[in-house]
Amino acid sequence: MTARVLVVDDILSNVKLLEAKLAAEYFEVASAFSGLEALAKVEELAPDIVLLDVMMPGMDGFEVCRRIKHNPKTAHLPVVMVTALDQPADRVAGLEAGADDFLTKPVDDAALLARVRSLVRLKIMTDELRLREQTGQSMGLIDPVQTLLEAGEFAGRILVIDDRAESVAWITAGLQSQNQTSSVGTFEEALAHIKGATPDIIIVSLALRAFDGLRLCSQLRSLPECRSIPILVLVGEGDRRKLTQALEMGVNDYLTRPVDQNELVARVRTQLRKKRYSDRLRDNVQLSLEMAITDQLTGLYNRRYMSRHLNAEIGNAGKSGRPLAFLILDIDHFKSINDRFGHDMGDEVLRDFATRISANIRNIDLACRFGGEEFVVLMPDTDVEFASVVAERLRRSVETTPFAISREPHQLNVTISIGIAGSEPVGDTAEALLRRADQALYRAKREGRNRVVAAAA
Repeated sequence: MTARVLVVDDILSNVKLLEAKLAAEYFEVASAFSGLEALAKVEELAPDIVLLDVMMPGMDGFEVCRRIKHNPKTAHLPVVMVTALDQPADRVAGLEAGADDFLTKPVDDAALLARVRSLVRLKIMTDELRLREQTGQSMGLIDPVQTLLEAGEFAGRILVIDDRAESVAWITAGLQSQNQTSSVGTFEEALAHIKGATPDIIIVSLALRAFDGLRLCSQLRSLPECRSIPILVLVGEGDRRKLTQALEMGVNDYLTRPVDQNELVARVRTQLRKKRYSDRLRDNVQLSLEMAITDQLTGLYNRRYMSRHLNAEIGNAGKSGRPLAFLILDIDHFKSINDRFGHDMGDEVLRDFATRISANIRNIDLACRFGGEEFVVLMPDTDVEFASVVAERLRRSVETTPFAISREPHQLNVTISIGIAGSEPVGDTAEALLRRADQALYRAKREGRNRVVAAAA
C-alpha cells in the first residue's frame, strides 16, 4: 500500500527521521515545518494522512488539527499527533481537537507503520464513498452529506466483549450515561447479540481468558454485519505485537490499560461520529442508485430501468419457453386534466394511478412510468389471457373509483386504455414486443378508449 504522508514538525531532524522510515516502506512523503505551512500543504497536496507534532511555536498541533477538521474539504483527513506528551489529559485534548490517534516519541517503527496503513486504508474506503456521493450530487439526485463536524453527537449502542467483570464495570461506567451499553464474555454470545441488535461500536479486550482476542477481532471483521462497525480494542501497555496485528487486520482504534475513562469517552465519541458520517455516505450512495432507476413523481421504475430489464426478460422467456406479457396503460384525455385543473393536479392523478397499478399487480411484476401519462407493466410467466384479466380489473378500478385531488372539485372521473402483447416463443425482441403492445393501445384508443385490447398472436 502506498499513500501520500504529510509530516509536520518544527525540528528538521524529527522530520528527516520520519521521512526515512516512511520512504523505506514506499510511502510518498511531504514535509512542513510550521502550522501555517502545514495547512497550506494540506490544501495544495491533498495528502492521505498527516503526522503532526504537537509542540510547535506559533500555532501548535492542536490548533492545526482543529482547523483541518473544521474545514469540510479536509474533515475526513486522518491526523495522527506525534508528541512527547504521554498523559491521558493530553490525548483527550488531541481527540477533542479531532485527532485520530497519538504516537509517542520516540516513535516505534511497527506502531507507526501499522497506524499509517490502518488509517490510510479507512480513508481510501471513505474517499470511494465520497466520490460516489459527489457523483450523485452532480446529477442532482441527492443533497450534500453533512461533514464530520456537522454530523453532531448521538447516543450509540456499544457492545463490550470482555470476560473480566471489573473491566466491564469500569468501561460501562464511563459510557452508559451517554450511550446504551451491553456486554458479553464469549464469541458465541457476541455473535448472537450482533445478529439480534447490531451495535454502533464494538469494544474488544485482547486479554480474554477463554478466547484469543485477535482471532475474535478477525472473525468479527469477516462477518457481513460487522464490516462497517468500528472496533476498538483494549491492549496491555507495551504489548506492541498484539496492537500491530490488530491494526493490520482492520481494527479502528485502541486503548491501553489501565483505561482512562475520559480518553475512553473521547475515543468512542470520535468513532461514533465517523460511523455516522460513513453511514450517511452509504445511505446517500444507495439513494442515488435508487433515484437513477426510479421515477421521482410516482416512485415506480423509470424507462431506462424498464428497457434494460425488458431485454433480460425477453432473453429468459426465449430460453425457458415460458410466456411473458407486456401492458401499456394510458390515461384517457390526460391533457384536458392538466389544461382544466393545472399540472399540479395532473401530478396528483399520476401518483394515484401509480398506486393503483402497484395494488393490482403481483410482486414479480414490474411497473414503470414510461413517459408522461403512459405506464407499462411487465408480467413474467404470464400469458395474454391472464394479463387481460389483470388489466380489466385495473381498468374497472380506475373507472369506478374517482381520483381524489386537493382542489375543487376534489374528485375526478378518469378512464384508461390498455394495450397488451405476449412474447413470441422464438426470435422475439424487446422492440417488437413493445411495438405490438403499442399498436394494441392505439386500437383501444381508436375504438373509443376506456378498454383493454390484446394484440393478435
